[in-house]
Amino acid sequence: MRTRQRDRDVPGPSAPWNEIVPGLWMGGHWWLGPEGIEPAVVRSEFDTVVSLVDIPGHGPDPQVAHHCGPVPDGPLSPGQIDTVIRLAGRTAEALRSGRTVLVRCHSGYNRSGLVTARALVDLGHGTEEAVELIRRRRSPWALHNRLFVDYLGTGLETALLLTGLGPD
Repeated sequence: MRTRQRDRDVPGPSAPWNEIVPGLWMGGHWWLGPEGIEPAVVRSEFDTVVSLVDIPGHGPDPQVAHHCGPVPDGPLSPGQIDTVIRLAGRTAEALRSGRTVLVRCHSGYNRSGLVTARALVDLGHGTEEAVELIRRRRSPWALHNRLFVDYLGTGLETALLLTGLGPD
């Protein structure tokens, strides 16, 4: 399984989701299981689920708090960067409240990595530390979208301001 057409050399994830720090999990809607490409369907394993892609039939159960904000795996508009900041804030808030959180996107590499890394920064981790932790715990392929790592290094608020300066 490959994550995207343009990422032909990126192997699919070997687990539906992985714990990055206690209570914070990162994953996708698809993973490469023993039978091949398999859906990663979440039910009630987590208290909160944050989805950067909404695919019907992948959960979570109705009693689980579900925050969905579609974001592309590419250059982000000011509104999309604002969505990342907002969802990362909700993720950090849920963790501070003792809830378990799954942040997910298509394969659990880039978009979920961006939100997870920002949540870790909100919780006191350094940016480079957050990226390294995600790559160690989820996959070396996590955050292989260099633009997302640049957004994190610049700071999402600064990236938000800079993208707002571009032509309409």
